[in-house]
Amino acid sequence: MIAEGDRLPTVTAPLVEDEIAPVALDSLTDGVLVLAFFPGAFTSVCTHEMTHLEDRRDRLAADGRLVGVSVDLPFALRTFREELGLSFPLLSDSNRELVRACGLTTDFEETGVREIARRAVVVVDEDRTVTHVEAVDPGTEPDYDALLAAVEAA
Repeated sequence: MIAEGDRLPTVTAPLVEDEIAPVALDSLTDGVLVLAFFPGAFTSVCTHEMTHLEDRRDRLAADGRLVGVSVDLPFALRTFREELGLSFPLLSDSNRELVRACGLTTDFEETGVREIARRAVVVVDEDRTVTHVEAVDPGTEPDYDALLAAVEAA
């Protein structure tokens, strides 16, 4: 699993904002980058987490960007983003390049769903160095206070 001190992997994937367009992850590191990996759009815990991140967006993205990351298709993420009224973009890692490179995949064995994003938050400084990682169980949300402290320290 990706750890503090590691470099952010180089990946290009669809970024869902007002439009859907491929973006190189490197191009998002012009300040502190917060990547919030979540298992699946429209699920209760993921919805709650994205709403909480939106409430803290001004502080999380004050010197950079906040980006949600899921293996969902970009079209589903666009609808999810619109329904929640999120102001931050979502990255569609449907090819699973980023979650695999970061070692952040998990399986929902009971449903037969494999290689979805593990719930995690990763903070990256403008040099593309990981400064904070917190990975939690799918039914648990990250420690938002610890995340805010990590962003402020980056």
